[in-house]
Amino acid sequence: MGFMDDAKETAETAGRKIQDKWEDTTDAIGDKIDEAKADADVKKAEAERDSVETRNSLKEKMRKS
Repeated sequence: MGFMDDAKETAETAGRKIQDKWEDTTDAIGDKIDEAKADADVKKAEAERDSVETRNSLKEKMRKS
């Protein structure tokens, strides 16, 4: 019975380690996705800011003419 109990315990431990590694990997992937989304949001906001600055500058030049 001891050999079977050891084998069962070893299999359960391996299963837990695999599950933990899987969860860590999915968390890391999720973090990278969140990071990419945040970078995209920043780039979009910067582009919008630049667009508004350009538009305002052009309006100002038109007013002075």
